[in-house]
Amino acid sequence: MFSSSLLMLSLLLLAHTTPIFRDLVVHETRSDIPAGFVSSGPAPADRVLNLRIALAQSDPAGLEKALLDVSTPTSALYGQHLSQEEVEAFVKPSPGTISIVNEWLSSNGLSATPISPAGDWLTISIPVSKANALLNAKFTTFTHPETGTSSELTMAYSIPTELKGHVELVHPTISFPNPFGLPMISAPLKVAPDANVSSDAVPASCATAVTPACLRALYGIPTALASQDSNKLGVAGHDFQFANQADLKVLDDASTGPQLGHDVHIDDARWRSNPQGANQACDEANLDIQYTIGVASGVPTTFISVGLNNTDHLGGFLDIITFLQKQASPPQVLTTSYAQNEDTVSQTLANSLCNAYMQLGARGVSILFASGDGGVSGSQYARCTNFVPTFPSVCPFMTSVGATTASNPETAATFSSGGFSNVFTAPSYQYSAVSAYLTSIGTLNSGKFNKAGHAFPDVSAQGQNIEIVVGGKTGVVSGTRCSSPIFASIVSLLNDRLVAAGKPVLGFLNPFLYANPWAFNDVTTGSNLGCNTTGFPAKEGWDPVTGLGTPNFAKLLEAAGL
Repeated sequence: MFSSSLLMLSLLLLAHTTPIFRDLVVHETRSDIPAGFVSSGPAPADRVLNLRIALAQSDPAGLEKALLDVSTPTSALYGQHLSQEEVEAFVKPSPGTISIVNEWLSSNGLSATPISPAGDWLTISIPVSKANALLNAKFTTFTHPETGTSSELTMAYSIPTELKGHVELVHPTISFPNPFGLPMISAPLKVAPDANVSSDAVPASCATAVTPACLRALYGIPTALASQDSNKLGVAGHDFQFANQADLKVLDDASTGPQLGHDVHIDDARWRSNPQGANQACDEANLDIQYTIGVASGVPTTFISVGLNNTDHLGGFLDIITFLQKQASPPQVLTTSYAQNEDTVSQTLANSLCNAYMQLGARGVSILFASGDGGVSGSQYARCTNFVPTFPSVCPFMTSVGATTASNPETAATFSSGGFSNVFTAPSYQYSAVSAYLTSIGTLNSGKFNKAGHAFPDVSAQGQNIEIVVGGKTGVVSGTRCSSPIFASIVSLLNDRLVAAGKPVLGFLNPFLYANPWAFNDVTTGSNLGCNTTGFPAKEGWDPVTGLGTPNFAKLLEAAGL
């Protein structure tokens, strides 16, 4: 009798302590298919999905506070960047979270592999049929007829109630990829005569094509080579784009500095490792390298090439950050010339990637992205009624770069994307500047954007008729894709001076930038078109076309305490 009672008690305790994972609750859902995509029917049942599971981090709020403490000039902790181990302590999931998620997977015959250094991202491989059952989902093949691309996604999925508070998201599920891949090329390899940089110090040739020499004259960028080997600049490369060394030597006087000395491949990009034939030269990669090495002369530069075998479903955005998180000494600056529309990405995924930028920012890394080339229409021009923010530029833990065109004075480029996020709220560091702008425009474009959202871009630089060399041929291109590497180069040169003076690098830039608006050339003319409107007008102070303005190297150096 005693043995039977004890057995019964043991079973009852086991039932109360072991999750059964039967009750599912909707975790993420979306009501609409992004513009340009169509459903092509159920995904093949045997198609294998590589799903990623983001686990709840231990203290993201604590990490955000730490980031702002080391990034705000008035803070007593300014410049005291965190170590890799200190950051991971904020991010690492609790033992309870790890245990219950692994138990759920094991009960379904699955095992996960950690893919992030803190263990907050896991990956599993699972056929569509089993994924549908596991997540109560309906994975569907969505195609993008304009580009011919397709993806297996679902409009909603569920997780067991026991996993609420432990699982942040499963991906890719309801987030759609950027179908276009490459940024827009406004003027591909064609010399355009309408640029007009005008200053006594600026070469006359800059009236038709902007070169590194033009930028040095316009922004006061020093010609002396950088001297600190520990200060590094990273350039993100996507879509099998590789920089051509021969083309680099042709442009301006870039050959006086060191050539591209380090090329990193992730996501199986190695099989096409850095092809150097003239017919293999790529305009985007050449642009990014020619305007980092060519402007930040002497700064060691790494080109990080993402292969097509990326499974982050974000074109490699997340894979690059995960790769850099694992590095003991990542580049202090990373520039990316790609963007997609915010509405293609779920709020949870956007927040997760943004938090990954926060982790690197806390370690002293400045992350910059092109704001996009569709004005208020988004990453590229499209039909729309309400304004379309771009991603990741809407993330408050990185720096978004808009574009100006070369006139005297500089004016906003009409294609420069900018506006307000529908996901992220305005951070404290930009509240005053943004509030002043919103007051100045009154009811203009009322109802077409979220006034409470995080505003972008933060800054701008030249983006029209930028001269590059591709396959030995010289021409010009346009877009914010030009502006991001230019501004990133200036940040790298500022870091070079800081390191030489025994001071910490700038790290996460935005609190420093918004605290020093006087260090920029204010752009007060032009607007960004789109959605059958004239968009936002550039005005005195910050605006959602050119941000705080374009860089003045001498003033930025002074603001940095040098």
